[in-house]
Amino acid sequence: MQKTTKRIILMLLTILLCVSGSMVTYAQTNSNALHNAKQQLEQKQRIVEQKEQEKQTVNQEIDKIQQDLQSFYNEITKNKEEMAKTQQKINETHQLIEKKKEEIVTLEDKILARKGIMKKRAVALQQNDSVNVIINLFFESDSIADFIQRASAVSELMDADKDILGSQKEDLQQIEMDKKEIDSQEQILENDQNELAKQQATLDQNMQKRQQALTVMQEKYKQIAKQMALAEQDKAGIESQMKDIQAKIDREKAEAKTRQTSSSTSTTAPKEKLGVAVKGTEMYVTATAYSPEESYHITAAGYNIRKNRHMKLIAVDPSVIPLGSKVWVEGYGIAVAGDTGGAIKGHKIDVLLPSTAAALSWGRKTVKIVILE
Repeated sequence: MQKTTKRIILMLLTILLCVSGSMVTYAQTNSNALHNAKQQLEQKQRIVEQKEQEKQTVNQEIDKIQQDLQSFYNEITKNKEEMAKTQQKINETHQLIEKKKEEIVTLEDKILARKGIMKKRAVALQQNDSVNVIINLFFESDSIADFIQRASAVSELMDADKDILGSQKEDLQQIEMDKKEIDSQEQILENDQNELAKQQATLDQNMQKRQQALTVMQEKYKQIAKQMALAEQDKAGIESQMKDIQAKIDREKAEAKTRQTSSSTSTTAPKEKLGVAVKGTEMYVTATAYSPEESYHITAAGYNIRKNRHMKLIAVDPSVIPLGSKVWVEGYGIAVAGDTGGAIKGHKIDVLLPSTAAALSWGRKTVKIVILE
């Protein structure tokens, strides 16, 4: 009967340890998945922040380019207005030049007419020198009064020739001056036109470059916005995944708590459940609790309590409870005596709980234990 009881207890303990191990492994898997999801979420958040900063930088560059373009537009508009004024001035100057040309033609016609008259008079003077003219006038005159009258007319005629020559000379000089003025005005206008055209070409070229830069920046902005949207989408997916994982962890914790309560119920009162007497050494001890979070993860008996934080294990004084013994602890269940501690002396034990919060909740209590045979 005792052998049967021991076998049943060992089977229960084995099942409990297997279930606990599976739960720990599953919980560890979920915990790792949650940790990885958090890392991915942080990475995506950094990407989103980086893209947001890049987007702001590109936005500033676009604003600057648009300001430059507006400045170029203003300069081009001003330059076109100057070109229009210059063109008006060119048209007025062309009209003035045409008028000057017409005046030159008129003067040239007058000069040509004078040349004919002067040629005839020159021929007459060559045929009759001044003395012959006076003699002819004297003999041809009917009286002294007529002679004086004719002599005065000849003198006036000779003076008129001098005036014609003077006018002729002045008109020729005026024609040359007008020609020079026309050439000067045309040169000035040509220089103004060339300079304005050069400025316009430079402005057009600069504006084209800025427009190309603006197109590049706008395309870059679109790419960044697209990348940012994808990162936000990934981030939302990871957050949803984390919620699912957290829900699984919470569900598993609740199920584990239920199973633990059920197991504790079945193991805390082996006498009532089994309906047989369990032989072993009974005693009362002071029980405290600890967790893997504030202790070294490898116990004195070689158990890794960080990987198996849900296992049933107690720290004991080996001189009172042999290390490696199976011990039933009131309110805790069947555990293995697998650890020691500097403060665990005499009739004291330290039960392993999965978290610091659970250990604090256990507190300090006096419990009955049975060192199983």
